[in-house]
Formats: sequence, C-alpha cells, structure tokens
Amino acid sequence: MSTGTDLFKLTGQCALITGSSQGIGYALALGLSQAGAEIVLNGRDVEKLGAAAMALRNEGATVHELPFDATDHAAVSAAVDGFEAAHRPIDILVNNAGMQHRTELENFPAEMFEQLLKTNVYSVFAVGQAVATHMIKRSRGKIINIASVQSALARPGIAPYTATKGAVANLTKGMATDWAKHGLQCNAIAPGYFDTPLNAALVADPEFSAWLEKRTPAGRWGNVEELIGACIFLSSDASSFVNGHTLYVDGGITASL
Repeated sequence: MSTGTDLFKLTGQCALITGSSQGIGYALALGLSQAGAEIVLNGRDVEKLGAAAMALRNEGATVHELPFDATDHAAVSAAVDGFEAAHRPIDILVNNAGMQHRTELENFPAEMFEQLLKTNVYSVFAVGQAVATHMIKRSRGKIINIASVQSALARPGIAPYTATKGAVANLTKGMATDWAKHGLQCNAIAPGYFDTPLNAALVADPEFSAWLEKRTPAGRWGNVEELIGACIFLSSDASSFVNGHTLYVDGGITASL
C-alpha cells in the first residue's frame, strides 16, 4: 500500500464528475486532474461542456466529454456503458449534478419539487447505479456524492432542497452499506456556503452575506477550490477504510449555534 503523500495521488485513475461545466463540478474536475486523474466531464449543454473541456485541457488535463441527462436512467446507462466499452474503466464518480429553487414552502410549486427530487436525488441513484455496476465487477471504486450543510440544517425558503440533500446523505450511507463488501468506498462532501452560480442571488445580497459572515465561524463565503482537498482525499487510497461518511466543508457553520 502507498504511504505518505503517495496515498493522495490519483495517477492512472479516471474520474467522472456530473454537472461539471461550471461551479463546484468544474473546480473538482480541475483539482482531480492536478492530482493525476483523467477526467470525464458531464453536462446537458454540449457547448458549455466543450468550453469547460477546452479550459481544462489548457490546464494540462486529459479530458473526455460525456454529455447526458443525469436524471434519465436509460441515457445514463447507455453513456456509462458506452464510455467503459470504448475508452477505459471509471474509477471515481463524483455525483455533483444539482439545482436549487427558493420559495416559501406553502407556495412551492409541485412541479419544482419533483424537478428537485429528480435532479438532486434521482441522479445520484441513476449515475451511481450505472457506474457501480462496473466497479463491483472490478472489486474497487470511489463514489463521492455532493451533499450540503442542508443535509443537517434548514433555513426558510428552501425546504424541498433541504429534503433532497438530507436524502443524498442517507443514500450515501445506503450505497456504502450495500457496496462496501464489493470494495467500493461511498462517501459524501457537504459544502457550506460557497460562491457559485447556484448561489449567485445570495452572493449579490449584502444583507444575506452579512448574516452569513456573522453566522459562520470562519466569517466568510467559501471558495470552490477549498473543496478540492476533501475530494482528493475521498477519491484516493488515503480513504480506503472511510465509508458512508459525510464530510462537512463549511467553515464551521454546522459546529456553531
């Protein structure tokens, strides 16, 4: 087994990151590539995906583009099976595809609740199952699901989102319970408040930013690059006996009243 810093190297590994054209997904793709991994970018917008892939290649990454809708079970299976047959095994999966919709619960549109469930929860199941089917045959693999501080906390206006992220944390436990015996490590990263396109409205709100800085022990928004270390850890041999865990990267917000 590797020792020291070698434990964190991802040389020779291949990582699929869903929803990786921008934001957290793109940052994690860049970070994993810098640790040595070959990258498979995913998204539904082919043009955005191509631009993200070009940017990563300019950083020296080896990149594949794999457009598919992470909420479409048949499309997911076809894409994953096709990639493995044509290219190479997927060693690492980061389930990052997600969305947000902010409305008070009593007026929350039913169709948006359904879309949140499909995007934030069903995609984790669909892509996780498709990739794990191949990983199980090889008796190895890493699955990292992107949860949230809303896996443990709630605040007004995002109750359905909170429900979906709680489900992601528990689905992660279920994946570990079923798949650890096959040599897979299935864990989650729970980001706090990060400056991303998903949070653009909040970042632009001085009142919310002031509240967040006071509420968070670190006193600031997170930068997406600060999620890379956690992802490398959970993708590498360094986490070989870590399973079913949700790692909060949140500036201390879940530790403090």
